[in-house]
Amino acid sequence: MITPVLPVSGKPNLLLGAYEADTLGYRAEEFFVSGTASSYATEDRADYTTRVVVLTPTDDAAFNGTVIVEWLNVSGGIDAPAVWFMAHREIAREGYAYVAVSAQLVGVEGGVSLVGADMSLKALDPERYSGLVHPGDAFAYDIFSQVGSFVRNGLLGTLEPKAVLAVGESQSAAYLTTYVNDVDPVAGVYDGFLVHSRFGPAAPLDGSSVFDAANSDAVQPVPFRPDLRVPTMTVITETDLIGGWRTGYHSARRPDDELFRAWEIPGTAHADNYTIRVGFIDTGSAPMADIVAAYAPTNELMGTRLSYCINFAPQHHYVLQAAIAGLNTWIRTGQPAPTGQPIAVTDEDPPRLGLDVNGIARGGVRTPWVDVPIAKTSGTAPDGSPMSFLFGSGKLFDPAALRRLYPGGLEEYTDHFTRALDRAIESGFVLSADRSEILELAAATYPA
Repeated sequence: MITPVLPVSGKPNLLLGAYEADTLGYRAEEFFVSGTASSYATEDRADYTTRVVVLTPTDDAAFNGTVIVEWLNVSGGIDAPAVWFMAHREIAREGYAYVAVSAQLVGVEGGVSLVGADMSLKALDPERYSGLVHPGDAFAYDIFSQVGSFVRNGLLGTLEPKAVLAVGESQSAAYLTTYVNDVDPVAGVYDGFLVHSRFGPAAPLDGSSVFDAANSDAVQPVPFRPDLRVPTMTVITETDLIGGWRTGYHSARRPDDELFRAWEIPGTAHADNYTIRVGFIDTGSAPMADIVAAYAPTNELMGTRLSYCINFAPQHHYVLQAAIAGLNTWIRTGQPAPTGQPIAVTDEDPPRLGLDVNGIARGGVRTPWVDVPIAKTSGTAPDGSPMSFLFGSGKLFDPAALRRLYPGGLEEYTDHFTRALDRAIESGFVLSADRSEILELAAATYPA
């Protein structure tokens, strides 16, 4: 049991977007939680104090009974709510509660990251967070379990959870993979897992760095265990599947079964325009012109000008929202999430994507952006900066290619796109709640 729990007044240090939580009809509260955590690698024990941020609907009656608990991502040297950022529209409109957990050492104390920056809580606001103590990532798994237990026992005040889901993206997904395989059978805290954008390896149980290529545990592919306890979904982009920085998820694939689903999304990258531009302003009420402008192809990435545009296709964001809805339905009603086909890959070593005549990956979870394309978008790209490999690439088709595909112009394109969208909605890979917005976005982004 976590004791004590200390509410912290003032605004939490957590970048949710370029808007306040109340814009979405939510309130944000921060708590410091303390306890004694165990290491599953050594059985050592250590005291800790970390922070959680709790977002709940301002109208308690809007709470849908499900709590999403995110293992915050620290690859950039800062606690980043990656799943919230990409799927907050679905989280807010359906009334989920959301809990962000500073589970890892880097987010609290600083340490090794992809970009080498220290934007830890103590670096950003030493006065507010000086009392936090993190004993190391070997203890992160038990810290995450203890927070999940406390969510069920009073962290949400008068709100009573009916289901508690664990989510995490990228590096956090590597830790969640280890959590699912090695910790969940013992802890039994969460009702389901959404492991978003993992590569082939899992995080070491002993807390050593996932960036240490000399550590065999950090580079070997690790499938999800065959005897899962609760429904588990993984959402995989092309970047994750093929790999590069680490062995790709293709080497850790396992079949879907009664408690497992893998959704591999063609035409997607680990991160994209939504990650760095659209998500910041996407409140559900932002003008469509602003959303269209944010999706516009760009070759600028974090102060670097690349020789190509990063991935600008919208489907990653929309499919992830459908995955959250599908997992919640699975847990709350017993109706399993839809099964998706794997993306086609070649037999080469390492494998490459199997492409269609438009240069787009075949197979996978199909959306209208790949079935009725106006651009080639991919999870692969030339190296252009320390982070650019995560952002894939995108290139609009030239006018001749568009005339060949859609001789009737915009009208023909939107007709085909609408039918493909309705197939994706019927298949469960896109939500009907997003249909009108997607159609408006598609018409507005068709090249003039």
